[in-house]
Amino acid sequence: MRVAPVGGTAVQDHVALAEIELCGELIIAASAAKDRLSMESIDAVLRVSKEHDRATAPVRSAATAR
Repeated sequence: MRVAPVGGTAVQDHVALAEIELCGELIIAASAAKDRLSMESIDAVLRVSKEHDRATAPVRSAATAR
């Protein structure tokens, strides 16, 4: 059996750490709420803005708009 060496070899995935932090904030908000969180509340906890959504939304062509 191999064991990982001790000290300084851990790799940090900053994206994963950010996702874990946001999940924690969402769990805290959900546990403090009396009812289900609305989509707007979830967006606020996750710091999502409508401007960002519009900027990253795919452009619809005339063929897909039908």
